[in-house]
Amino acid sequence: MTSTPDRVLIITLVAEAVQAGARQRLACEVLNITERTLERWKSPDTPPDDQRPIAQRPVSPNKMTEHEQNTVLEIINRKEFQSLPPSQIVPALADRGQYICSESTMYRIMREHKEQNHRGRAAEPVSKHKSTYCATGPLQVFTWDITYLAGPAKGMFYYLYLILDIFSRLIVGWEVWEKESAENASLLIRKTVLKHGIQPHAHPLVLHSDNGSPMKGAVMLETMYKLGITPSRSRPRVSDDNPYSESVFRTLKYRPEFPSSGFVDIEAAREWTHGFVHWYNNDHHHSAIAFVSPHQLHTGEAVDICTRRKILYEMAREQLPHRWIQGKTRSWKLPTEVWLNPDKDGRNTEDENLETA
Repeated sequence: MTSTPDRVLIITLVAEAVQAGARQRLACEVLNITERTLERWKSPDTPPDDQRPIAQRPVSPNKMTEHEQNTVLEIINRKEFQSLPPSQIVPALADRGQYICSESTMYRIMREHKEQNHRGRAAEPVSKHKSTYCATGPLQVFTWDITYLAGPAKGMFYYLYLILDIFSRLIVGWEVWEKESAENASLLIRKTVLKHGIQPHAHPLVLHSDNGSPMKGAVMLETMYKLGITPSRSRPRVSDDNPYSESVFRTLKYRPEFPSSGFVDIEAAREWTHGFVHWYNNDHHHSAIAFVSPHQLHTGEAVDICTRRKILYEMAREQLPHRWIQGKTRSWKLPTEVWLNPDKDGRNTEDENLETA
């Protein structure tokens, strides 16, 4: 609902835009209203205030009376029914030739009167908040996961452990092992921290993962605590809380040269993964980071690259202005912050576009 002062302001803004040469329809679209709504607001027959909050709405003829609702409450609180849900109460009443209301109506009445409570010995379900972190530069937030690599025989697999920097999309660490274990994961994170000279105690580092057993193993957790790394995990049974790792795994397995028939041995798997990581980090123009390579963004080279691209496009527009109808060149803007599982409040809407091919 739009308040009266906002209506007056919108009418004034549209009038100024039309006077400046804009079309009324386009001005209304920018303000997210229709021309019909604008004309209705301007009409002298329209009340100045929105009438919906004070409108007298007719009562639905299907609404249950207070007496009927009290009857439902009396039935569900009988000793024979007090431990049963409506899904069992309604059929039991039907077997006696009695119909009071539907199951959904009974549930609604129970909620309105605070009768719908958790029962039983099992713990009440708890809604867990997703882990949300923001990276404004490299080596701040890592995400990692493990994926299967098919082996030489059906049912035989190797396991690729891979750590990704969500800001630059650089693969900062990886290993291929014959089994999943917290010990292997612990070894990989120690190698990664040493390789990149990370000092988590001085500059906090977040390591996000899903809820697999290697991620929650005692050895892995002890390693992270000793290194000063903040552990972060996905919510239980939520498949898209670790999107960056899932995205790079999809890219890996959809490469044309990926051996879909499986690797002959673990050394072949390691050799192929080494080539993929080199291509992904150094040669791949990533769509989510202005089509520069993860290595270029990680090292800062991407700033000069995008600056040169912008200058080139400006020169092209000056030479052929008739080809630039809207007068704007392509944006080569690099991300300044990347969110891991951002809240739905408009943050990071551009950086959420993950690469899927």
